[in-house]
Amino acid sequence: MTDLTDQPDLVIRHGTVITATAIFPADVAVTGEQIVAIGHDLRGRREIDATGQYVIPGAIDGHVHLGMPIGRFTSTDDFFHGTRAAAFGGTTAVVDFVETGPEETMREALAARQAVAADTVIDYGLHMTIGPTDIAKLDQLAEARAAGCGSVKLYMAYGLRLTDGDLLLALQRAADAGAQPVVHAENWDVITTLIARNLAAGRTTPHWHPRSRPAELEGEATGRVIDIAAYVGAPVHIFHVSCAATVERIATAKARGLPVTGETCPQYLTLTDEVYDRPGVAGALPVCSPPLRPAADRDALWRALSSGALDLVTTDHCPFTAAEKATGLGNFSQIPGGVPSIESRLALVYAGLVGDGAPDPAALSRWVDVCCTTPARVFGFGRKGQLLPGYDADIVLFDPTRNFTITPDSLHETAGWTPYDGLPLRGWPTTTISRGEV
Repeated sequence: MTDLTDQPDLVIRHGTVITATAIFPADVAVTGEQIVAIGHDLRGRREIDATGQYVIPGAIDGHVHLGMPIGRFTSTDDFFHGTRAAAFGGTTAVVDFVETGPEETMREALAARQAVAADTVIDYGLHMTIGPTDIAKLDQLAEARAAGCGSVKLYMAYGLRLTDGDLLLALQRAADAGAQPVVHAENWDVITTLIARNLAAGRTTPHWHPRSRPAELEGEATGRVIDIAAYVGAPVHIFHVSCAATVERIATAKARGLPVTGETCPQYLTLTDEVYDRPGVAGALPVCSPPLRPAADRDALWRALSSGALDLVTTDHCPFTAAEKATGLGNFSQIPGGVPSIESRLALVYAGLVGDGAPDPAALSRWVDVCCTTPARVFGFGRKGQLLPGYDADIVLFDPTRNFTITPDSLHETAGWTPYDGLPLRGWPTTTISRGEV
């Protein structure tokens, strides 16, 4: 191409392209919002030298709560600040949630949430939450699906908890509408009983948070919703897997040939339940649900992620300030649940799957698969998650030699703290391109 006007808008040169299936040196050319070519010796009107860096598809975080009201508080990162932090961490699309009011249609709720999300700096999608009052609205699912809500969130806990009968109805209608069900699976009856027992005995500190949400019963709830989904012929995706007991249920379902997928999150891959024994508010900060588990569960999650028993990594990013977390110190069940991870996910998963030393090609491709490619497929981003001509130009340059220490000051999240404070990493994204925009 000798005529500058015929050249692509942008060419990423001399990088190592990593996909879920291959690793090779190549240039990537972009015009407008799309990838237009992958090859050698490509030239563009603008060029980025990616020598020594990995060139991967933009990561997709299919489970975030931005500006989400929970009780008295609202999660600290709104759509602008949350997606800005995501972009700095190499994520180019997120999926948040819609909840309908009692007298509100799904389309009305979807439009209202889209208005809130208008200041995102990357692409986003929305899960439609189906609570008890929404069972009467299930005939609206097809319309919500057509309007762009490709998945439905079903809770087995909290005030949005569905009975098993409601789960059956919601799963059936979701399947009929072609919407992907995603599920928070815990046994709420057991949880509320154990919380009441512990509080009555004066056991009020964060130490008792994981002891009120048993891993075995997380596994039981997962098995139950998988069985209901299998009965009605629906696929199901299990959110935020925290323990080996849940992995076992998912792996068994996969062995039966059922359309079941599962995710875990950086907090479960990095931290253990020992952090709840830290004094004061430090023990309250990492409260999330399901809770962090012992090291044996953490190690089992890494094995499951490597083997394919688990399919992908999201964050369940739902941060609150230290002052907000401290309001529950006298009653662990009142601590607003959630931790920030939206900016660190890609690098944390790289550290765990690939690590230092000579990188294993299979581990590199698995890293891209669980952070980028499979999330795009599961959450319905048909033109993302791969580096191919015609796909969205969502591209990340990742420097495997860059040393980075996670601290509140080194991140762009707004909670003022991070559960990974002080953690040194080798490997961090350097450039994020969203639909062709650096």
